[in-house]
Amino acid sequence: MRAPLICLLCVTAGLAAGQTRPRARDLGIVTGILPTGQWNAITDVAGVLVGHTTLIRGDRIRTGVTAVLPHAGNLFREKVPGAVFVGNGFGKLAGSTQVNELGEIETPILLTSTLDVPRAADALLDYMLGLPGNEAVRSINPLVSETNDGYLLNDIRGRHVGHDEVFAAIQNAKDGPVEEGAVGAGTGTVAFGWKGGIGTSSRKVGDYTVGVLVQTNFGGDLTIAGIPVGRELRQRAGPNSGNGSIVIVVATDAPVDARNLRRIAARTMFGLARTGADGSNGSGDYAIAFSTARNPARLVTNDAVSRLFIAAIEATEEAIYNSLLKAVTTTGNGHTVEALPIEETKEILKAHGVLR
Repeated sequence: MRAPLICLLCVTAGLAAGQTRPRARDLGIVTGILPTGQWNAITDVAGVLVGHTTLIRGDRIRTGVTAVLPHAGNLFREKVPGAVFVGNGFGKLAGSTQVNELGEIETPILLTSTLDVPRAADALLDYMLGLPGNEAVRSINPLVSETNDGYLLNDIRGRHVGHDEVFAAIQNAKDGPVEEGAVGAGTGTVAFGWKGGIGTSSRKVGDYTVGVLVQTNFGGDLTIAGIPVGRELRQRAGPNSGNGSIVIVVATDAPVDARNLRRIAARTMFGLARTGADGSNGSGDYAIAFSTARNPARLVTNDAVSRLFIAAIEATEEAIYNSLLKAVTTTGNGHTVEALPIEETKEILKAHGVLR
């Protein structure tokens, strides 16, 4: 465990800087009509845990892994309903076919760097096989997704995420507020040409909660609350484009089966589109959804699921904004990617009447 702990100490200053940057609601940007949960995070869904391992080593390594746990127990023994939706399939999502075939998720969900997917999956197998009660298990379906952080900031060919990093992310996973920005799987990512990363948000729908966590690493023309912020920033500072992918994880405590979870996952693409994403050929756009409801007597009906659709759309949009706003300027692998400029963004939104 020594290596990831050393790396985590290396990023203390960067994380501290990220904590001083605002989330969308700190600026007064309110997305949609539904209320948020207590933390405005995926962890507002009771039982859900999130952990990060952030790797910053030398001048070239800027990467990591993020773990989302539907609950703290043995997921192989206590599987959760789940589904995967593919918006654009230029990516690597290990385990997706079994999830959609059986409608179940049986491991923590890992997000990492593209070439680390096999290494993370192998480590996740080690973790699951080692859990008490799994001594005789002969087949496990590790669920691992990615975005490519090797375009600018990370030595992706080095494949630096492995056993220790995965175990640290899972074992350090917790509820409550979630670290956002250039942490975990978002350490080396870029979105809209600015520093991307991890973002999260949640929505309340009556007695139910929908939470979203994103790993942003894609291109397009940044739009916030309908305002062409990216276009206006480029007029001030020159061109700044980006490319890549996004992974969206959706959690809910609503009693929803795999069929409707896939429909909820599909709606996250509406939230993605609202932010100005271009859905390019090279963008791997994936949504993974699960429910934490245990043995429900009744499932949410098709008619009633529409409010959960709205929640997923709104939380996805806001989570993407949070991933950009919380990320810090990052230098690595011979490049520097600037953080989204807060004051200039505020000026643009004020000029368009979004902020006062």
